[in-house]
Amino acid sequence: MGNLNAMEKMADALLFGNFGMQNITAAIQLYESLANEGSYKAQNALGFLSSYGIGMEYDQAKALIYYTFGSAGGSMMSQMILGYRYLSGINVLQNCEVALNHYKKVADYIADKLEKSEGIPVEKVRLTERPENLSSNSEILDWDIYQYYKFLAERGDIQIQVSLGQLHLIGRKGLDQDYYKALYYFLKAAKAGSANAMAFIGKMYLEGNVAAPQNNITAFKYFSMAASKGNAIGLHGLGLVYFYGKGVPVNYAEALKYFQKAAEKGWPNAQFHLGYMYYSGSGVWKDYKLAFKYFYLASQSGQPLAIYYLAEMYATGKGVLRSCRTAVELYKGVCELGHWAEKFLTAYFAYKDGDIDSSLVQYALLAEMGYEVAQSNSAFILESRKANILKKEKMYPMALLLWNRAAIQGNAYARVKIGDYHYYGYGTKKDYQTAATHYSVAVDKYHSAQAMFNLAYMYEHGLGIAKDIHLARRLYDMAAQTSPDAHIPVFFALMKLETVHLLQDILFFNQFTKQWKWIKLDNTVGPYWDIFVIGLIVAVLIFLFRHRYG
Repeated sequence: MGNLNAMEKMADALLFGNFGMQNITAAIQLYESLANEGSYKAQNALGFLSSYGIGMEYDQAKALIYYTFGSAGGSMMSQMILGYRYLSGINVLQNCEVALNHYKKVADYIADKLEKSEGIPVEKVRLTERPENLSSNSEILDWDIYQYYKFLAERGDIQIQVSLGQLHLIGRKGLDQDYYKALYYFLKAAKAGSANAMAFIGKMYLEGNVAAPQNNITAFKYFSMAASKGNAIGLHGLGLVYFYGKGVPVNYAEALKYFQKAAEKGWPNAQFHLGYMYYSGSGVWKDYKLAFKYFYLASQSGQPLAIYYLAEMYATGKGVLRSCRTAVELYKGVCELGHWAEKFLTAYFAYKDGDIDSSLVQYALLAEMGYEVAQSNSAFILESRKANILKKEKMYPMALLLWNRAAIQGNAYARVKIGDYHYYGYGTKKDYQTAATHYSVAVDKYHSAQAMFNLAYMYEHGLGIAKDIHLARRLYDMAAQTSPDAHIPVFFALMKLETVHLLQDILFFNQFTKQWKWIKLDNTVGPYWDIFVIGLIVAVLIFLFRHRYG
């Protein structure tokens, strides 16, 4: 019937494969007609599809135009994408101030949402960490583990009751937000004397929801009960009651007292509010140095509003030396708490259910927005070559691009992967020198055992770097010390290295000229001589063990 909202929702469903109905061609048709009507959501989507070449021609210039129009129309996703592109210099000249401008707009929007109700980051599962058994991760609660927790909670385990209450209160670890269940578990724990549960009940009544309608008196009662037990969340709750005047007159002195007590106990929300009082001069003299101290303390525990205000201070130079780069990095962290991060869950479940294309499109969009976890997850899926939405020949080059972006953001595994791609010539030309450079970065910066092993192998054979047997030995030993998983491969590698040297010493020593003459094993045994030697060593070891215990 031409309703634009309905068309946008339909196009999204067709693009992301919601309800198992992915059809990218149909989605593009809808987006193109929506873009003609000025839909910023459609412009953002077309920019994304152009930047990857999914269902459309791969065209970065066109993508940039779509994102620019999308951000001008009010698309927060386009703002984030442009912020990330200007921060990293992706198809535009690197410009920190422009990136700051884009990220600040999104961060202001997120901060406004967070002030109304505390936003909680969504679990971001790394596919690279558990390729064998994706279900056994701690970020998402399995159904059977959840049932076990429920059983323990019913049996009276107070800690589990409080944990389940918290999970249902905010909808974490793949569980739905359910205020009734949250209140049920908190009440059970509170009856058993849990101060944390009392404080959370106070929080529920202070904020108000379907299960616990807003009631200042009830909130004050539960906060007081928790605070009397010295509970930091209860003390912070009383501070909030006095700070905002919830059922009592506004009293900054009382609020300051309670926030200080809770902050001393390490509660990040109290540290943030204490910082905010000094930042805004609420009941105290403005003191940016103290504000910075408390914002910084709270930010170390990931308190999102504290991170936002730190970004504000670095962006404006209030109380600190102005730093555009630091401000952008902090704003970026706040922006990544937006509701769009929920796609991490839907993408993960799609992957787990075998819907690879749906999963890839969602991860790829998040990757475009600058999420490092999504970049490595997208690259991981592309590398498996199971997706059908991109041509096979484009998968490795696109995966390499995404590994590269993830590596720049500090992902050690991605750095090793870039080395692998240059070593084997995946999505690029074989280049041992570049591979060795990336492995070296992974060794020096992240102490990666895999990178140490790979670099040792390259030194052993003189691939892209000068041959150095002593350095190879040292790197093999370092790999074994760094990771227990490296012990067996290192053992075989060193056995092979020593055996080859023994063979070279005995068999290829020229007796007549008394000079060493190294014969290239590649020419005599073939290019896979090292594998042959390892096989020989394994056979000898098996033979020795059998005769020893036979």
